[in-house]
Amino acid sequence: MGRPRAVDEIERTGRAVSTRNLRIIMNGVTGRLGTNQHLVRSLLAIRREGGVRCQGGVVLMPEPVLLGRNPDKLKQLSVAHGGLEWSTDSEACLADARNEIYFDVSATVGRRERALAAIAAGKHVYLEKPIAGDRDEALAIARGAQAAGVRNGVVQDKIYLPGLQKLRKVIESGALGRMLTVRLDFGWWIFDGALHPSQRSSWNYKRAEGGGLVLDMFPHWRYIVETLFGTMTSVSCRMATRIPRRIDERGEPYDVDVEDEAFATVELDGGVTVQIASSWVTRVRREDMLTIQVDGTDGSAYATLHRCFLQPLAATPRPRWDVDVFQDNDHLAKWQEVPSMDPYLNSYRMGWELFLRHVQDGSPFPSPLISGARALQLVDACYRSHAERRWVDLPELSS
Repeated sequence: MGRPRAVDEIERTGRAVSTRNLRIIMNGVTGRLGTNQHLVRSLLAIRREGGVRCQGGVVLMPEPVLLGRNPDKLKQLSVAHGGLEWSTDSEACLADARNEIYFDVSATVGRRERALAAIAAGKHVYLEKPIAGDRDEALAIARGAQAAGVRNGVVQDKIYLPGLQKLRKVIESGALGRMLTVRLDFGWWIFDGALHPSQRSSWNYKRAEGGGLVLDMFPHWRYIVETLFGTMTSVSCRMATRIPRRIDERGEPYDVDVEDEAFATVELDGGVTVQIASSWVTRVRREDMLTIQVDGTDGSAYATLHRCFLQPLAATPRPRWDVDVFQDNDHLAKWQEVPSMDPYLNSYRMGWELFLRHVQDGSPFPSPLISGARALQLVDACYRSHAERRWVDLPELSS
C-alpha cells in the first residue's frame, strides 16, 4: 500500500504538516455507483494513501458519514469498510456542525429538496449528475448555494478518463489545426429482461423515477463537449422508445415511458458541428462503448474510454473507393496511438480531490453547480426540440 503521503511530505521538505479530518455526509452510497466509485475507489482510497495535500502543508483526511433509508444496507456497508459512521436521520446529520460537506448520489427525484436543505444548514454541497430533474430546479440549487456562500460542485467524472485526457492533450498541442466536426458515439445493448436480466435498474425506464437516456447521459455530453471543443449554442434532437415493454427486477413486466435512443446535432460557438448518437438498444461494433472522433484541418483524433489515436495530415492515406473490387484496406492500422505519459487515477477520485482542495483553500473547481444547471438546460432543450421538431438555442446561464 505504501506509506502515507504526509510522512513522505515531512521527509521531502523537513516541514511538518497538519492533518485535518473532514466529515462528509454521503447520501445514497449503498447503490452500486455510490459504493464502488465514490466511497471505495475515491474517499476510502484517499484515506488509505494518506489524504489530500492542500496549501500551507494541510493534509485533508476525509471521514465518510453514510446516510440512507435502509439501516441494514448501511450497517453492512459500514462493517465491510472498518466501521464507518452511518445514519438514517438526515436532519440530525445536517444539524451536526462537525459534518462540513453534503454529497448526494441518491435518486434524482427529490435531490433539489435535499440539496437546498443542506445549503440551508451551511454545508458545502457536491452532487452527482443530473443535479435535478430540470433546468429550473437546477438553477434554484445553484443560485441557493451562491447566495449562501457555500462551496459547491457537480460530479463530472468522464472528462478525467484516460482516453479523454489524452485527447485533451492532443487538442491543446495544436496537432489537429482548426477543428471542423466532432462525432460522439455511445451505447450498448440493454437486455429487456426476457432472455437475460437487464443490466440497468427498472427506474431508468420510468419518467416518474428520473429515468430516460437523455436525462441520464446528455449531462455528460455537455461538459465533455464544452471542455474539449467549445460552447454549445443550439441543438436539434430526435429520440425514440424502441423497446416499449420490459421486465423488472421482480420478474414483472412494465411499460417504458422514456426514450432509450437519441440523436442530436449541436452547434458550437466557433462553428464546429457535433453529432451525438446515444443508444441503449445498439450492439457494440467499434473500439469501445464510448468513442469520440474530432476532425481538423491538420489531423484527426479518435478517443475511447482509455485510449486515443491520432492521424496527422502528413500521414493521412488516400483510400481508394471501388464499388467493383473489394479493397482490403486496414484503415485502423494507419492511426498512431497516443502513449500514456502519466499515471491515471480513478476519474471519480480526481474530481473528489479537486473538490476537497476547493473546500479547504478555495482552489478553483472546474464544475460548480451552475455547470449542472447548464447540463439540465441541454436536456430540456433536447426534449423541446424533439416535441416541436426544431432547433433550440442554448443561451448563457448565470448563478
